[in-house]
Amino acid sequence: MKSTIWITGASRGIGLALTEYYLQQGHNVVASARDCRSLEPLQQQFAAQLQLQPLDITDAKAVQRLVVTLFDHHSPQPVLAILNAGTHQAEKAGNFRSDTVRNLVELNLLGTCNCIEALLPLMRTAAHQGSQQQLAVVASLAGYRGLPEAAAYGASKAALINLVESLAVELYQEPLDIRLINPGFVKTPLTELNDFPMPDLISARQAAEKIAAGLAGSAFEIRFPWRFATLMALLRQLHARLYLPLIHRATRRNR
Repeated sequence: MKSTIWITGASRGIGLALTEYYLQQGHNVVASARDCRSLEPLQQQFAAQLQLQPLDITDAKAVQRLVVTLFDHHSPQPVLAILNAGTHQAEKAGNFRSDTVRNLVELNLLGTCNCIEALLPLMRTAAHQGSQQQLAVVASLAGYRGLPEAAAYGASKAALINLVESLAVELYQEPLDIRLINPGFVKTPLTELNDFPMPDLISARQAAEKIAAGLAGSAFEIRFPWRFATLMALLRQLHARLYLPLIHRATRRNR
């Protein structure tokens, strides 16, 4: 029987590439986004496999209704949920606004939390009943350490990293498979707005393939591309006395 996969933020970037990838692999996909029009060509091509479910993940009640429908009335039930929906807004320190932080946290963090709140009880029950269940959350390597113009975005992604790690620790001995996805720079409509060099930039299709390969493996954290992810992991360990001036010097010519 084909697997059913629920993907949020499926209308563009990594979410769209993941949707296309899993459809091409023969899976059923429930694709959610605020606006699903960009998914209509895929729906025409994969009419029997793709179900579009418009959704604003900041609407907790709408998320709850959809998740209950997927688990109670959808056949087969989802075995993988990829919580990918999110956005980015660069903001310089000289123009710092709490509203920017609030908006990004509302979508990137709290919207994802709405999905997790709805999913966890149902996925845990299904997993204890013998169904393979996998919950994957897309954060970012930008959540590892503070980066220029990423105070709001990085804060939302750092919180996601901590949240997913905390859940994975608490549920470690349960059969529910929890994964954390930390991409680097991926060519999407959002990154096309960046006005600075993006090291090791990869395509959304490449990102989707790396995510799918990672989810098929056993590692808790899926991070890529390898070189940039390794650099960020090393910088994560660097003392602030060294990190702050180093990153300031390395990026100020681009600001």
